[in-house]
Amino acid sequence: MNLVSPSEPGNVSGTLAASPPDLFPRLEPLLMRVSRPVQYVGGEINAVVKPWGEAVVHWCLMYPDAYEVGQPSQGLAILYEVLNERDDVLAERSFAVWPDLAALMRGHGIPQFTLESHAPVAAFDVLGVSLATELGVTNLLEALDLAGIPLHAADRGAGDPLVVVGGHVATNPEPVADFIDVAVLGDGEQAVLDLSAIVAEWIESGRAGGRTAVLERLAATGKFYVPAFYDVDYAPAGDERAGQITAIRPTNAAAPATVEKYLLERLDAWPYPKRPLVPVAETVHERYSAEIFRGCTRGCRFCQAGMITRPVRERSIDVIGQMVACGLEATGYEEVGLLSLSSADHSEIAPLTRELADRYEGTNVSLSLPSTRVDAFNIDLAEELARNGRRTGLTFAPEGGSERMRRIINKNVDEDDLIATAEAAFAAGWRQIKLYFMCGLPGETDEDVVAIADVAARVVDAGRRITGGREARCTISIGGFVPKPQTPFQWAAQADPETVHRRIQGLRDRVRADRRHSRAITVRYSDGWPGVVEGLIARGDRRVGRVIEAVWRDGGIFDGWSEHFSYERWSRCAAEVLEPLGVSLGWFTTRERDRDEVLPWDHLDVGVDRDWLWDDWQDSQSELTVGDCRWEGCSDCGVCPMLETSLDLGPTGRHLIPLTPLTKAA
Repeated sequence: MNLVSPSEPGNVSGTLAASPPDLFPRLEPLLMRVSRPVQYVGGEINAVVKPWGEAVVHWCLMYPDAYEVGQPSQGLAILYEVLNERDDVLAERSFAVWPDLAALMRGHGIPQFTLESHAPVAAFDVLGVSLATELGVTNLLEALDLAGIPLHAADRGAGDPLVVVGGHVATNPEPVADFIDVAVLGDGEQAVLDLSAIVAEWIESGRAGGRTAVLERLAATGKFYVPAFYDVDYAPAGDERAGQITAIRPTNAAAPATVEKYLLERLDAWPYPKRPLVPVAETVHERYSAEIFRGCTRGCRFCQAGMITRPVRERSIDVIGQMVACGLEATGYEEVGLLSLSSADHSEIAPLTRELADRYEGTNVSLSLPSTRVDAFNIDLAEELARNGRRTGLTFAPEGGSERMRRIINKNVDEDDLIATAEAAFAAGWRQIKLYFMCGLPGETDEDVVAIADVAARVVDAGRRITGGREARCTISIGGFVPKPQTPFQWAAQADPETVHRRIQGLRDRVRADRRHSRAITVRYSDGWPGVVEGLIARGDRRVGRVIEAVWRDGGIFDGWSEHFSYERWSRCAAEVLEPLGVSLGWFTTRERDRDEVLPWDHLDVGVDRDWLWDDWQDSQSELTVGDCRWEGCSDCGVCPMLETSLDLGPTGRHLIPLTPLTKAA
């Protein structure tokens, strides 16, 4: 399906719509009474403000977290530009409102607004929400309520926005099924254009057939999931599978039995973002980010992103160079992030980083690879990245503390290779290395976690041996593992937080007891309780939606922020809602599933074969590893034949033009 291409001119003519009110005159007097008021003002460089009446379809793109977290979102930036390039489409942004302003807005009757024109969100035709993390779902409900949009999709009329969600959490949208109209799986660029074309035709028809008609057209494509068109059956009490799903059934003739994901095959044809916004308030990342490839075939069994974004599709070196040049000119940023799930795996990463470093040598522009693997990293690469920047720390993610655990999770990283890389880094001038691990992985023991201390000690010893001094340092960052849908671990039992905390405490005790290394090793860890809620939402079904609503009605918002998160609230609401239904918080999290159980997302197809995932789950328990199909042959995961696609890899042999270095402005 390809209803609209990125280069097509607007082809939908409609009657001019009356512009919604500008809420800023009412909002402005309140801003002096809240923290960080600048995040609500808008007016950023490269923001797009279009005449309302010239567009047929009006999108509000929302990231359900604070501006400082949401504005750097790469997905938000891409969709904002893709939509606004269309003459017949308008897209504006909205973010979660902090509690201080939310209270004032309710008191003064001011609804959720956008930043470009400060228009009411309820005035838009589509509210597109990027659900990147499970703990953002209560902010979705808060935004709907602030906007005056009925909380439940069943209560909305033809004049209410279509609430559409995408992002990794949309891989299993069942916990938010009651609150959304549509979920989109996979890549969003073509999806938002196709959705816009369908909505535009519906609007031009005078919204004929009401809300049901446009939802039926979307569902009939086989690419848009409309939860209202499906019923879920559960095994009754007394059944041996009591509480489990027995069937997920389409109830509307337009709805397919299985919904497929969107797949963008030629990334070079979509070189976004071209002119990303420059924030007026401080954000977590302030750099130009170029996605150098999408997808991953490393096969880490814990990694949802790696599974659901297959196959690998690379951007060519010259297109990346053009994106970087355009992005820097449009923003004035002095840092370039080369993004992907494992950036050093790009087939032309060496010439790419070398030629970018050549081009910007003598300027203030620095390069970074936010995601690297030990076995894809080399010091030549690090030297290119540091040529115009500072030698800060290097970060690697062994994930498991022992060789056995790394086999279980298919993280094919050898500890000796890690130490060799550390030695080379210390020899090249680096003095600090950060290692990321997970705790609570399937098959893990206390000893596997304690072994992390030994890995860190070996890194420190390598640094001391190379430098001849004691300045080498190693930081251990450890987080609790949460099984995710569409991965081999989707059937696994999640470790309870008490186990996670006990193992992390054992690790800390081991580090403190090591008098030779303790001063050089820092242990950072996350509280295990938010992971329980993350697990509940990640693998929950529609019954979990009632928990989310109960938590929100009890005051739960900004659950991704430790100062707002309350495990007591989630635990209490889960008990009140779920136990009368014969299930519980633990039933959704710490229970292992079997092969025959119907999983809440089984009717949503991201391309990876379910039987292959099950076989890989069994292989993990036998400590068998799977190679990367880019170099070691096809492992029959099913993506390529199911999606009628293939890997899109270089090398192209092309180069960045111009090759002559730029010079720093006088």
